[in-house]
Amino acid sequence: MGLNFEQARQVLERNRQAHVLRFWSRLDKAERGALLRQISEIDFKDVARMRKMLACKSATACVTPRPAPVMKWTRQTYAEAFKAGEALLRQGRVAVLLVAGGQGSRLGYDGPKGAFRIGPLSEMPLFYFHARKILRLTRAYGRPVPFYVMTSAVNDAATRACFAEHGYFGLNPADVIFFQQGVWPALDDAGRLILEEAGRIFVSPDGHGGTLTALAKNGCLDDMTARGIKSVFYFQVDNPLVEIAEPAFVGLHGLSRAEIALKLCRKNSPTEKMGAVAQMADGRYGLIEYSEMTPEQAAKFKYGSPAIHVFSLAFLKRESRKAMPLHLAHKKIAHVTADGRRVTPDEPNGYKFEKFIFDVLPDARNAVNLAFDRADEFSPVKNADGEDSPETCRRDLQAKWRRWLREAGVAVPDSVPVEIDPAYAGCAAELKRGLMMRDFVDEETRI
Repeated sequence: MGLNFEQARQVLERNRQAHVLRFWSRLDKAERGALLRQISEIDFKDVARMRKMLACKSATACVTPRPAPVMKWTRQTYAEAFKAGEALLRQGRVAVLLVAGGQGSRLGYDGPKGAFRIGPLSEMPLFYFHARKILRLTRAYGRPVPFYVMTSAVNDAATRACFAEHGYFGLNPADVIFFQQGVWPALDDAGRLILEEAGRIFVSPDGHGGTLTALAKNGCLDDMTARGIKSVFYFQVDNPLVEIAEPAFVGLHGLSRAEIALKLCRKNSPTEKMGAVAQMADGRYGLIEYSEMTPEQAAKFKYGSPAIHVFSLAFLKRESRKAMPLHLAHKKIAHVTADGRRVTPDEPNGYKFEKFIFDVLPDARNAVNLAFDRADEFSPVKNADGEDSPETCRRDLQAKWRRWLREAGVAVPDSVPVEIDPAYAGCAAELKRGLMMRDFVDEETRI
């Protein structure tokens, strides 16, 4: 239920934010209604936490930077985990959760990052490669794998349109569930809410840690429960190499009775921008963000986290009821001055606050870290050019497919571009079985 002007004024005064209404007399009816809705949606308990954190300028407690143990597959453990994961998929106990709230602005693309076209031959978007892998799982195991896609206010409509335009990439629309990430306001140095316009409070996404609150708020956790889900595979939209809900990883999570399982890969350099899993003094695990480590600390960690996890649903439910730690960043934020002029500052003037999903890790009663080969599963699209760009991602995608083709007995010259539909095969063995059932002759190969 929304607030009227008097109720909003009282709320703001109680929370020392009365300046938010300073331009009320200048606003038209629509602008006033929008501002009142914004005020009603703000959780001022969270704002109080932000103010307290801002006062001490401390985002997180100190964590002893000692690398956590990382396991590697043996033939036996892989076989056992794969069998257990297949059983969970056949029982319909596995869901997939995609974090896709970002825009493609760093790529020079005006739209959801997931709609950015990455297919070397098909020019299909990132969403295609994720959705088609899920389609392959539903076909292979005969049960739906519900696909929860977290969007944001800026890209929700465009994301839904992308899926609709492509016929949900073959998936049943009833098994694709969109939900929006939450937003948080920013504070100035004095702990006051920032107005970006006379009638609008500046807000920004609350971070991937906000996934838990958004899942609960939008009924997704209840939906997972109703579907009988036990394990939730989590990943981010910019990595088309990821092996989604791969049976061995899902099975390892189940056999280990873990509340969270993490995939970790060797870092390309000691200072690569990846979080690292540390073992704290009390034996629990914690993930340290790269920006919160000194170069000397970062060099102690050989492995980094690309945000590929499996959670137990019971753990997600428990954590969704808790207040997560906050992380702050000093940023330049466009705002209106006391006389109503809109300015874009040259220096940071405000603090944005975020929650990070990895902050649930210390609460896990049991966690497991699995090493993986980044050449097989990690090549993100983050930058327009250079490292982690569309060029490097397409190169790595094709290198992976060429390895599969060679293992399947097909030699393709390096000069010939290749692409494999993720719904067609998920590994070299599946590709070989498929190729034995069809002719394979094409100068430019898309399977």
